[in-house]
Amino acid sequence: MSFHPIRHFITITKHRNEVVRLCFKAGIGFQGLFHDLSKYSPTEFIPGARYYTGDQSPNNGERFDKGYSLAWMHHKGRNKHHFEFWYDYDMKTKKLVPMDMPDRYIKEMFCDRVAASKTYNKAGYTQESPLQYLTKSTAREKMTETTYRKLLYLLRMLAEKGEKETLRFMRRTKNLPVE
Repeated sequence: MSFHPIRHFITITKHRNEVVRLCFKAGIGFQGLFHDLSKYSPTEFIPGARYYTGDQSPNNGERFDKGYSLAWMHHKGRNKHHFEFWYDYDMKTKKLVPMDMPDRYIKEMFCDRVAASKTYNKAGYTQESPLQYLTKSTAREKMTETTYRKLLYLLRMLAEKGEKETLRFMRRTKNLPVE
């Protein structure tokens, strides 16, 4: 295991800058300015530099090494654009369940996923990449149906109509449709 603070800093900053750019084009620019600032905190940055590979999230390396990622737990608990933030106890069942995400955070989640696909796929990125990543993941069973369908709607639009048209739609739409 190596320690790559400069490479990690460059990667997270490149990702964050792309999210900020996309958020401004989606009409949530002010929100985008605060995107992922927790990644620069010692709790997230040090493991990120320690488990840096450049082609995937360092949280996976921390999970492999320790069996969990403290950096991820810190991150998801402070960033509302992650569906994992939106879990709460159901008062009837006393079980932890997903809650519907507000549309502004679904929009930021879209921007985050597009930027992550660009950052990690590099030259292999296509406008279908974020949709393929979502549909191959287990996220559907971890989000509410409404949240998943709204995100899916945006990612399908990206795949079919492109980034410019999708961001224009997001900027002009207050309430996202449920596909």
